[in-house]
Amino acid sequence: MTDKDVETGTWGEPEARPAAAPVTPADAADAARLVSFGLQPKLLPARDAEYAELLRRYREDPPFARLADAVASGLGLVVLEVSPRAGMAVTAAEDSLFAVRMGDYARRASSDAGDRFLHGLAHLAMAALAFPRPEDLADDGYIGRITVNGVDAFVRQACQRLEERAEEAGENTDPASDAPGLESAWRIWARRSSTGATKDARRLAGSTTGIVSKAAAFLTDSGFLQRTGDDSGGTYRTTPRYQLQVRDMAGSAAMAELLDLGVVPVSDGSASLTVPTAGEDLELVAGAGLPFHADTP
Repeated sequence: MTDKDVETGTWGEPEARPAAAPVTPADAADAARLVSFGLQPKLLPARDAEYAELLRRYREDPPFARLADAVASGLGLVVLEVSPRAGMAVTAAEDSLFAVRMGDYARRASSDAGDRFLHGLAHLAMAALAFPRPEDLADDGYIGRITVNGVDAFVRQACQRLEERAEEAGENTDPASDAPGLESAWRIWARRSSTGATKDARRLAGSTTGIVSKAAAFLTDSGFLQRTGDDSGGTYRTTPRYQLQVRDMAGSAAMAELLDLGVVPVSDGSASLTVPTAGEDLELVAGAGLPFHADTP
């Protein structure tokens, strides 16, 4: 405001705000670098100074944050969270080059195409046991714990409960093993050996605990779980990235119906079932598998 403005009691024209600095190639490179860090799920910001600095810039510099989000979007990635605890947590959109499909995962894990549903069921059960209550999933400080044997035992208890409900309803309790959908996977799981054994007493990869162990190893390699011991077939704890991933799929019908069976968490990673409320629909739907996308026809 000028002296003349003071004398006349009027205000001068507002000062023009400086124009936003143009995006430079260096900015684009830094944004892409941050996204590349996000694609390395085992990398922790606390152990990498450059990563931590780029996270700070993302939080404090909105134009840079928008640029990094755009880079991620262009690669078919969805940014779940950017924070010191999780780093730049991203997940692949269905049409992304980085998307992992259940069929591809199952084919790498087993030569039996019919096992695809069992691998999806293993991932679904692990997510349900890791975060059995909504408050666990909402609490950033919550750490879930699961065991290989605990996951297998939970699925088998669920199989038994579903079998009882089917018999009470007079339904067919022995559908064809190649029937589509996760409903058939429950029945296949119940008939499959829990451990099996090779001549040197190793666990068979096609046994149900072998399938769970494969899922746990995949999630560990992907930065979603951390192995903490060998008891009960292998013990694991969750990471912030896994919690974000489960939040992203928590609204799926299969996840909700599995939790409706009544999971009671136990601190050692095992679980038991409570009797569900009368009238609950326990039919499971196809397409569940964390952190996978369903196969396209």
